[in-house]
Amino acid sequence: MLEVMGRNAGFIALHAGLSGGADVILIPEIPFNYEVVVRKVQERVDRGMLFSIVVVSEGAKPLEGEQLFSRAGDEVYVPRLGGIGQKVGEYIEQQGFETRVTVLGHVQRGGTPTPFDRWLATRYGAAAVRLAAQGKFDRMVSLHAGKIVDVSLEEAIAVPKRVDINDDAILTARGMSITFGDK
Repeated sequence: MLEVMGRNAGFIALHAGLSGGADVILIPEIPFNYEVVVRKVQERVDRGMLFSIVVVSEGAKPLEGEQLFSRAGDEVYVPRLGGIGQKVGEYIEQQGFETRVTVLGHVQRGGTPTPFDRWLATRYGAAAVRLAAQGKFDRMVSLHAGKIVDVSLEEAIAVPKRVDINDDAILTARGMSITFGDK
């Protein structure tokens, strides 16, 4: 069981799960049923598999429940999501399967940057400095079709980006028998 960050968007869990060979991926965009998750684990056991990989986005929520918060918000901090991996792990454990839960959190941000990462960061930084020099403090830099562009902050936050449940990545995962806890 691996809990990853992502708040209300399941991109990290989806891509990490697909890349890492997950059997179950739980994301905020698809409410899950605990029994469906356990059924997938049981199916693997029945086929002789001695482990299952479950990747859970911190914002995932059960069908009949709410997101889980590890810290309440206040006037300074927004509420902190977290703990759903532990809750799912405990449920699976109660059904007779050993579980181990790992919460990556911000540790996953600590990888060694690739040359592309370094070049992209340099391009972002240079573009941000150019915007600031022009007094354009209501804009942000973005990568669009391989080019660095700037967009208004209003436009950038107008529509939160979420996983499209009809996207190719979801269809690919389902085709690989990965469950999202909904079917």
